[in-house]
Amino acid sequence: MNLKNSNAYTFILLLAVFAGFLYFNGGAINQAPNIAVNTLTGEKISLHTLKGKPTLVTFWATDCPGCIKEIPHLKALHADYDAKGLNMIAIAMYYDRPDHVIAMTKDKQLPYKVALDPLGDAAKAFGNVRLTPTTFLIAPDGSIVLQKMGVFDEKDMRHRIDALLEESLGTS
Repeated sequence: MNLKNSNAYTFILLLAVFAGFLYFNGGAINQAPNIAVNTLTGEKISLHTLKGKPTLVTFWATDCPGCIKEIPHLKALHADYDAKGLNMIAIAMYYDRPDHVIAMTKDKQLPYKVALDPLGDAAKAFGNVRLTPTTFLIAPDGSIVLQKMGVFDEKDMRHRIDALLEESLGTS
């Protein structure tokens, strides 16, 4: 193999790696999109109305083992931070049947807001989310300070939320 072919193979390999990164990363974004979702209770939530307080958005599916493993962490975060001003929204993936989402929400007694994304518009707006769980932590100014694919570390998340809540209250 000559140097020309070697360079061509290297270029193709790098291009494939980059394409894979974009596919699995979903094209990371740094500002929360201006979208609205409908919760299971019929509430319409526009993300831009949540500015001023930290917001945790997680994309999940009822058949996702990592998502189910994460539910106790999400419930604990909600219990500890809801009254302090943290907004939480769990958005079910477009392929998840609404009756499954409703059943799991009731079965697991999810206390935070659960929304459906039947056309995948929210997932697309967040950089084309494809893998679950994928969690976004949004600062009070609307910037995304954390995008985590897979189960998040609860201790790290708590540290980040505490910092954002201090920031939103203007304390140091």
